[in-house]
Amino acid sequence: MNKRLLLSLLAIVLAVSSSLATAASVEQIKDRGKIVIGVKTDYKPFGYRDPTGKIVGIEPDLAADLAKQLGVDLELVSVVSANRIEFLQQGRVDALMATMSDKPARRESVQAIEPLYYSDSVNVLANDRAKLKSWDDLKGKPVCATSGAFYNREVAQKYGAQIVAFDGSDRPLLALKQGKCVGYVYDQTFIQGRLLDSEWKKGYSMPFKGILETPWMMAVAKGNDSLQKVMQEATKKWMADGTIIDLEKKYGIQPTEYSQKMHEKYAK
Repeated sequence: MNKRLLLSLLAIVLAVSSSLATAASVEQIKDRGKIVIGVKTDYKPFGYRDPTGKIVGIEPDLAADLAKQLGVDLELVSVVSANRIEFLQQGRVDALMATMSDKPARRESVQAIEPLYYSDSVNVLANDRAKLKSWDDLKGKPVCATSGAFYNREVAQKYGAQIVAFDGSDRPLLALKQGKCVGYVYDQTFIQGRLLDSEWKKGYSMPFKGILETPWMMAVAKGNDSLQKVMQEATKKWMADGTIIDLEKKYGIQPTEYSQKMHEKYAK
């Protein structure tokens, strides 16, 4: 075994050991009377702050229902794509409900909750003045993006877009408004949510067909089997009784084909 491979394996073992040391089991969560869940606060309608500063959205609502099922209080912690897995591994949150795409590399760091609760495509919130009609129209043009999004590289390589990445979603949206890019490549449901807002209804649109559909996963720390089991049963319940579809409608987005398919499967 070469030295580089040995070091890589050691890093994985240490990461898993760290997660096991800090992960709170269901029993520990009940003993302290609170579950801590990491959610987005810059991703309307899945997680954002209302005018009072309260964290609201589809995932905070799911988190609240999970806390209710456990009979404990809920604490929501704001995370972004760049730090959410780190927060989970450090024990700063017990679980993640944070629009996280299911990728093999992420499964090496966290324990996924199955069935996967959601699936979404990639699209572009475009400035109408750019007159974009297809993905190929992005060639050679600056396109805003969120740092850490798995599809940034593929959109750049396949369609020739010049990716300009920022942390979170607020900064790329501001850059789009300032004319620094022709569009913002991000998750389709997020773009649908933005187009419901008056500030984006005029002058912006989603002219492309979604691509790269990818399921999303909720996650707990490696080895936290008790919380994983509870969350898996909760997910099946949400699918069976139509909770996720109801929340999509509540927050003004079109229920996805995935949500409808999983509802039909588990309702039976």
